[in-house]
Amino acid sequence: MKLAKLSLVAIVVAGFTSSSFAADTLADAFKNGKVNGELKAWYFDRDNGAASGTTHENILSTGVMLNYVTDALMGFRAGVTFQSNYAPFADGAAGVNGSKDMYKGDMYGSGAVLSEAYLGYAIGKTDVKIGRQFISTPLVSGSGSRMVKESFEGATLVNTDIPQTTLIAGYVNKFQGRTSTLENTTDYGSIGDFSKVYALSTGKGASVSKAYIDDAYTAGIINKSITGLTLTGQYALANDVAHLGDASIYHLEANYVIPMNGFKLGFDAMYRASSTDSALDSYLLQGSYLGGRISINELAGFGISFAMATSDKSDDLIAGLGNGPDSTYTGSILTSSHSYARDTNSYQGKISYDFTNVGISGLSTYVIYAVADQGSAQTSGDWKDAAVDLTYAFSGALKGFTASLQYENNKNDKGTAATVTSEEYRFRANYKF
Repeated sequence: MKLAKLSLVAIVVAGFTSSSFAADTLADAFKNGKVNGELKAWYFDRDNGAASGTTHENILSTGVMLNYVTDALMGFRAGVTFQSNYAPFADGAAGVNGSKDMYKGDMYGSGAVLSEAYLGYAIGKTDVKIGRQFISTPLVSGSGSRMVKESFEGATLVNTDIPQTTLIAGYVNKFQGRTSTLENTTDYGSIGDFSKVYALSTGKGASVSKAYIDDAYTAGIINKSITGLTLTGQYALANDVAHLGDASIYHLEANYVIPMNGFKLGFDAMYRASSTDSALDSYLLQGSYLGGRISINELAGFGISFAMATSDKSDDLIAGLGNGPDSTYTGSILTSSHSYARDTNSYQGKISYDFTNVGISGLSTYVIYAVADQGSAQTSGDWKDAAVDLTYAFSGALKGFTASLQYENNKNDKGTAATVTSEEYRFRANYKF
């Protein structure tokens, strides 16, 4: 996981650098505020390879994201973000074969939601945000890989007073998922809204993928004191999970980059673990994930990496709150959770290329091959995933418009009578303004 994941820090630092342009009056704060947005049209086609039920469906979703942030006034600012989603050609119904049923947990949920509505305050090198907000840290993170981006309600604090060090603290008491079905299986077909039911990033063998959580706390630190080395640590505590007990989650990561002649050499290591109160013992959620990666980047436009990891033999890992923490060194494009399921050794190879090096600016691609070799404690089977991504960012008159195509082939070749092969295509067209 790269530190770009900590986008909350990048946003705050940008706020620090722009504070010299603060407004003099409340009217100026609103008048000088900034508006930006995004238009989306996404098409997904999925064949899950199941022997019965909904097996092969597709869906076209369209949506709008609009964001407004006031200029700063005496250190204060306010921000709102509105999201919408609509699938005009979806068919079927709850529990009935069709695209509405297949995508009810991630892409099918019509309506609009106010995903951000916060008050921010910056003083010196400290920034505080209170209210609904997007959060992107290793352990508390909303996924943006579906039409509706996940959000949280609570408070966050970022401080950079210590040289080369960023301190992070947060409290959340509600979560906004992708669709209403993710939060409540009886509420079908609506866009996600804020509730006490959270998506939990857990291994494929886990019996809890979403659960009631009363509230959660997190604290983290990022240090870059040694040239080329970034150290990250984070802790999260989820209270009253499934009305049973508390869960603690831990994240440690080291990223080291060595500039070479004509390329950069990277070494990464990640450890993640979870522990729970005894009332949650039956859910087997006291797992861990230990991974390492070596990479070569910026080599005449090429990037090459190899990663390997191992997980706890008997328990699944709670990787974090929201679907964002699903990312691991050894996961595939479309899903990573089986790479940290209990009793799993996982591997990933990746090759990327930036076509700017041959005169095609804006075009990039990467290919991934991932393997999750699961042992006797796992029944869902070994996984072999092959995936490709092709993305083009337009320039000139179409600057802001991006188109991407993803394809993944997943083979589950153990634990069932026959190998189950699933496939998925995802096409995204986005215009940011």
